[in-house]
Amino acid sequence: MTKTKWTVDTAHSSLDFSVKHMMVSKTKGTFHNFESTIEADPDDLTTANIEFVIDVASVDTRNEGRDNHLRSEDFFDVEQHPKMTFKATNIERTGEDEYKVTDDLTICGITNSETFSVTSEGQRKDPWGNEVAGFSGEGKINRSDYGLTYNAVLETGGVVVGDEVKISIEIEAQKAT
Repeated sequence: MTKTKWTVDTAHSSLDFSVKHMMVSKTKGTFHNFESTIEADPDDLTTANIEFVIDVASVDTRNEGRDNHLRSEDFFDVEQHPKMTFKATNIERTGEDEYKVTDDLTICGITNSETFSVTSEGQRKDPWGNEVAGFSGEGKINRSDYGLTYNAVLETGGVVVGDEVKISIEIEAQKAT
């Protein structure tokens, strides 16, 4: 198959994260609004062009006060940095449907190279005859590498917000016609 354009179905896709809270539990969240450009052969992602633009203000942790704090200057500073971007720079096959995707990730105007594990979940025709493909990805980043350093020290030791952020991506894409 040749490389073709794919449109991400945001109703069946998600960009989620989790971070340690109080050194004992995890707080989870998602970004609801994002756009993407994908040109790929789902059978061989090594030549794919993949880009995402995420609306940072769409962050949702199921707590309005926390979401507003994340949008503030203490964290994402959405007034100055409304978008987060991801652009794949290298894709390496590591197994039959497994890949390592290295990208330039930009958060708060700071760009770093990150690597995510991605699995091609397969392709099918939907009930309307459209070709769809699924992809799952996961990785982790260090939030302080992006200037996200807000924290508070706990009386018993440790900090309120962990530095490691785990990222999980589920994508359903439809072949563009």
